[in-house]
Amino acid sequence: MAKSSKVIIARGARKTSVARVFLKPGGKGEISVNGKDFREYFSNVFELVEKVLEPFKVTNTLGKFDAYVTVKGGGISSQAQAVRHGIALALSQYDPQTLRPILRKLDLVRRDPRMVESKKYGKVKARKSKQYSKR
Repeated sequence: MAKSSKVIIARGARKTSVARVFLKPGGKGEISVNGKDFREYFSNVFELVEKVLEPFKVTNTLGKFDAYVTVKGGGISSQAQAVRHGIALALSQYDPQTLRPILRKLDLVRRDPRMVESKKYGKVKARKSKQYSKR
């Protein structure tokens, strides 16, 4: 295990959201997102709070790290997924031998590549067309 008091920095992303995660080992388990407590930041949806905590729960490291996160872009759900991705990458940097295989098995280390499809000319949206009229 690469145990040290050094801060681990990782970048998580989802759609247009980008999260920078600063993970400090040996903390009290405090997670702040953009200067607020993460429960307050993602307060409107309970599932988002669980999503952020998922990398800590599956690796049994809940309460062993302090995380300071800055996130920008996208919507609230996309930001929560970007934070989860960043935390998973930081944990895999902290201990690649034991934590990375667990995180990889649950597909938390891989970035979700899906993006919004761009709008095409002559269309209402990316694929939606105007209603066709014969007469």
